[in-house]
Amino acid sequence: MSQRQLNLAGGHSIPYTLKVSANRRTIGLRVDASGLTVHIPQRIPQHTVESLLQDKSDWITRKLAEWQDRPQVFEWRDGATLQHLGQDILLSLRQDAKSRAVEFDGTRLYVALPRPDDTATVQRKVAQWYIKQARADFTRRIELLAAKLGVPTPPVYLSSARTRWGSCNSKGEIRLHWRLIQAPPHIIHYVVAHELAHLKEMNHSPKFWAWVEKLCPDFKLARQELKALSAQLHLV
Repeated sequence: MSQRQLNLAGGHSIPYTLKVSANRRTIGLRVDASGLTVHIPQRIPQHTVESLLQDKSDWITRKLAEWQDRPQVFEWRDGATLQHLGQDILLSLRQDAKSRAVEFDGTRLYVALPRPDDTATVQRKVAQWYIKQARADFTRRIELLAAKLGVPTPPVYLSSARTRWGSCNSKGEIRLHWRLIQAPPHIIHYVVAHELAHLKEMNHSPKFWAWVEKLCPDFKLARQELKALSAQLHLV
């Protein structure tokens, strides 16, 4: 799986996810809440994929617009698909006499509780699991990139703000939205790089973006992908 960019006339571009499968014989396009996904067989040249996407660009643009305008509500049911670091994971709800700790085996998230139909409790338990994963993941990324930037590791806090994925205040404290843990690693990397760069430049000047680029060379693409994913990440 890789992240690509479809460049259209007029300077407009559409991020998409490319998935290669040994079992496929044809190219398949899917547009849903996560954006455009392109499924291809092995050994299909990239120029063939690009040509098809250009031919289908009107359909892709129309479908993306339809999803953007559609009111979305996540269904907290057994078998629902969640995201963790950009990968699909399945929600597995179990009835149990006691409310158990959430378990994750790499592909399934197991939530056991007396009433699996108690949506509010399921949502709370899943959110708590995400928060635990986010704290560990973000802390590690901050430490690594702060060292690369040559600055002391700043305090890191989790946020649930609706309008910001990250922030850095005048005290050098960094806040990152816990829902980012659903996103692919390179997008999390970009947000962390963005906030750390504020330790060098507390603005969005060319110098600031130069620091961001030093930590995340593909930051422009990651920024576009995050914008496209934002609505989906906020569903959980």
